[in-house]
Amino acid sequence: QVQVVQSGGGLVQAGGSLRLSCTASGMRSRINGMGWYRQAPGKQREMVATIPTGGGPSYAGSVKGRFTISRDNAKNTVYLQMNSLNSEDTAVYYCIAIINYEHYWGQGTQVTVSS
Repeated sequence: QVQVVQSGGGLVQAGGSLRLSCTASGMRSRINGMGWYRQAPGKQREMVATIPTGGGPSYAGSVKGRFTISRDNAKNTVYLQMNSLNSEDTAVYYCIAIINYEHYWGQGTQVTVSS
């Protein structure tokens, strides 16, 4: 059974940094890609950053230049380094692992940026 487990997040002041981690386990197929989405109160879930296996990263325009996504393929882990955080980044962040073209979501983690 595939599990996608996130860690990191929390409360940070505006201008600060946080790092999220996410590890996928239990799969028998290859990982096609991993990434991060977020959902703010009253808003739809939106893509933050994704990185396909063997490909380059993609970022939402609102985080480009501030967030960095990276993967450790040997550990089936994806990271999201978030710098220069602002109140607009406050949301629940979800990790996604695409395995054999099926989507598996992490449990979500709250990121709150105080001004």
